[in-house]
Amino acid sequence: MHPQHFCMIVMVTTAAADFYSAKYDDFDIQPLLENDRILQGYTKCFLDQGPCTPDAKDFKKVIPEALETSCGKCTPKQKILIKKVIRAVMERHPDSWKELEDKFDKDKKFRDSFNKFLEEKD
Repeated sequence: MHPQHFCMIVMVTTAAADFYSAKYDDFDIQPLLENDRILQGYTKCFLDQGPCTPDAKDFKKVIPEALETSCGKCTPKQKILIKKVIRAVMERHPDSWKELEDKFDKDKKFRDSFNKFLEEKD
């Protein structure tokens, strides 16, 4: 896996209209959690501050919708993965998390519901 992340390792293209593609159900998030350079790379991609890997580009496309719907089209596996990655960004890079929130939810319409989603048990 190459550098570039966000939380949202959000999922890609919509499959079966109700969920994002199951292609990312088994996405290996360990490199993101274990290697801060990779985590920061994804974050920079999402903030338009650095290059994007193909996976990061896919994730970046669905961030607005995933934020707006509190990951409403994510499969159960994807929800778990996304929560873990976002929690890592929030804990290790709070300033970057704030930038991501400001970029993708500048009117602060979805933060409360998304934060409730993050607090849900996996």
